[in-house]
Formats: sequence, structure tokens, C-alpha cells
Amino acid sequence: MTDKEFREEYKPLQVPAHFDKTASIADQTLYALGQLGSATADEVAGELMNLHSDEAGKDLIGGVHLILTEWHTKGLIAATDENGDLHYSLQKITEANDGHVNPDLLAPGLD
Repeated sequence: MTDKEFREEYKPLQVPAHFDKTASIADQTLYALGQLGSATADEVAGELMNLHSDEAGKDLIGGVHLILTEWHTKGLIAATDENGDLHYSLQKITEANDGHVNPDLLAPGLD
């Protein structure tokens, strides 16, 4: 994989500002997850079905599961296991920095 291909494959996700029924399933999934904050794949699919309100079906649900799994595998989104269900979120940092730095562990020239 070239550097250009890597940057394209792992570029940060950008949540669309508005829902668009004609957008790709990935953009729709990203929009729904952004609206929900943290949700299971089924909850994201349910949100999309509510937004579509007419033609959503099994293809949509399968697509949402596939996309969220792919994004999580690539490290583009976070997921936490809650009672056996993965809850996906756009928040990748899950623990606050404690603010402590051990200067003895810094590489030379970084102090």
C-alpha cells in the first residue's frame, strides 16, 4: 500500500451536517452515529430506518453492521462492550490524560 493509498484509507471521518437519503450508506451511517453519540449497530440502523421512514430494509441493516465493524477494525471509531453488545462512538479517546509526565522516560532532545 502506498502512502497515498494509506492516507485515503485511514483518513479521519467527517460527520455530514445534514441527512441525505441519496448519500452513500457510509455517510448515512456516520450521520446517524453522530446524532446518537454512542449506539449499537442495531440502534444506528434503527435511527436510519426512522430517517428514511419508507424504504429502509435488510440491506441497510447489513450495511450498517459491516461499515461500523470496518471502521472499528481500522481504529477510526471506538467501541465498548456493554453486556455483550458493542456500543460504537466517534469518541476515540476514552480515558482522560492524568497530566503526569515522567521526564526520565522522554527521548533525548524532547525535554
